Amino acid sequence: MALNRRTQGYIRKSHRYLGLFLGVQFIFWTVSGLYFSWTDIDEIHGDAYRIEPNPLAFSNLLAPNDAFSELNIHYISLRDLNGVPHYWINGTTLYNAYSSQKRNGISKEEALYVASQNMIPELEVLSVDVIHSTDAHHEYRGRPLPAYAINYTHPDAITAYVSYADGAFQTVRHRDWRWFDFLWMTHTMDYQSRDNFNTIVLRAFSLLGLITVMSGFLLWGVSSTRLRKLKKKLF
Repeated sequence: MALNRRTQGYIRKSHRYLGLFLGVQFIFWTVSGLYFSWTDIDEIHGDAYRIEPNPLAFSNLLAPNDAFSELNIHYISLRDLNGVPHYWINGTTLYNAYSSQKRNGISKEEALYVASQNMIPELEVLSVDVIHSTDAHHEYRGRPLPAYAINYTHPDAITAYVSYADGAFQTVRHRDWRWFDFLWMTHTMDYQSRDNFNTIVLRAFSLLGLITVMSGFLLWGVSSTRLRKLKKKLF
């Protein structure tokens, strides 16, 4: 391929500036990819800090169809709140399974009990907060609110989350998960939900990355003396 010097200079300059522009994102892609390949996803999920709760056997519970016949029950689940059974009915309302008393959320002590049934006993509680809202970047985003955030004294800054409405253990977050979340955001270039692979930014950078690579191949082709010598021999 024969290109004049002016065209070659234009391609070379475009390649150089595209490389500079895309270089930071390429570093993020590489670093995040390395981090993902060297980490255990179970550790990221916080399995090392979790235990399987031992369900209690309750007796003399109210029969849901009798005690709550007016509710038209289509979903029901049993909750253990500090040793007291509760019905979570239709995914909206909590009732004491002994007295049928309606509950408007669980207490701090009950949230600590639920957390203790799901987290390793070596952890020491540092503080308990109630969160009523989260933004798109919060580590508890997309989960039921309000919720108790139970913080532990630990080098990994561990936080367990328990739903305020029904006392269900939601998730655990810690330092490595937060690093994973940040790097995943830079990898997908979705700076809101983290999980959208169809963002305009990602598409643009991917296309520009391809153009940068192809321009590099083109520059090699038009400037390689060895390739020119081979072309003369063949043609």
